[in-house]
Amino acid sequence: MTLPKVDVETLKRLEPVRSLSEERLRELADLCYVETVSKNLNPFRTRSSAGQTVYLVRGEIALSYSGGESVVLAGTSEDARHPLGRGGALLESAKAITDVELLRIDDDLLDIMVTWDQLAATDAAHRTKAGPPEGPALAKWSIMSGMFSVSNLKYGAFAQLPSAHIEGLLQQFKRIEAKAGEVIISEGAEGDYYYVIESGKVRVERLIGGVTMLLADLKSGDAFGEEALVSEAKRNATVTMRTAGALLRLDKKDFIELLREPLLHRVSMEEAQQKILAGAQWIDVRYPSEFQYDRLPGAINIPLSEIRNAFGLLDKDREYVVYCQSERRSSAATFLLSQQGYRAYLLQGGLWGTGGERRGA
Repeated sequence: MTLPKVDVETLKRLEPVRSLSEERLRELADLCYVETVSKNLNPFRTRSSAGQTVYLVRGEIALSYSGGESVVLAGTSEDARHPLGRGGALLESAKAITDVELLRIDDDLLDIMVTWDQLAATDAAHRTKAGPPEGPALAKWSIMSGMFSVSNLKYGAFAQLPSAHIEGLLQQFKRIEAKAGEVIISEGAEGDYYYVIESGKVRVERLIGGVTMLLADLKSGDAFGEEALVSEAKRNATVTMRTAGALLRLDKKDFIELLREPLLHRVSMEEAQQKILAGAQWIDVRYPSEFQYDRLPGAINIPLSEIRNAFGLLDKDREYVVYCQSERRSSAATFLLSQQGYRAYLLQGGLWGTGGERRGA
């Protein structure tokens, strides 16, 4: 059965949901739903409210709390603007007096949205007082488009970002306009910036055997430029704007401090082996010829150049431990996987760090 979606006007009357921006409310409306419960039933008997924020949207419900307090709540009342059972006392039981409609929102999702929106609002207020910026325009976080969609904040690169880093990240991203045909990154150049596409489309190409090969077409919400910054290597591809658009740009120093390190979860060989025994999977990101020569038992081979092709194929419920000879290629692969919401860990020191011979980077 398809559950009815929620309209934005319903969300605008709920606390603390109503504090979110219009853009966020539209996103949230697609990520929650209304549940209908028949008269005389306990709405939480078969489906607990654990991990969820629940609101009464329509009808009347009787609620019993620890300590003996009982209340009857109507969907049209002022108290219904607040979540059920969030007054401090433990909600012990509930009974629908009439047919009721309940709105359920994932607690973690709501917390992420409120956190980012509040920090964005604080940042915007600070920038307004500070006056217009010098140089590239600051990113417009009230829009929160692309990479900063709710989906990416919950499952993507920023899902694992410590809250303490969010404000710094908001302040350091700069917004730049880009023309169609403009080269943003040149193959062989030094890594300087990490980019998120706010609007427009780009193409990623690499020179292979004297022939230019298209590696990927990217769109709003996609990121690029991270590999050289993570692995401390030169750019391995050329990125060109297919259309005019806007990019959010973060310089290398801030990328490493605010984004790279929080996403690179390093584990020792002992910790890695414990994870493998618990069901994790080794991923070797070297060339097949290297993998064949001295792979770890049970490892699968996904060369760094192919790691993006694994997005959507690997299991997000499983943990992965990534390695190469050093940390150079595996750190880039780990970041790329973590950026997509995978539970990826970096083998500290790579095979060199475990006593293996230094046969290549």
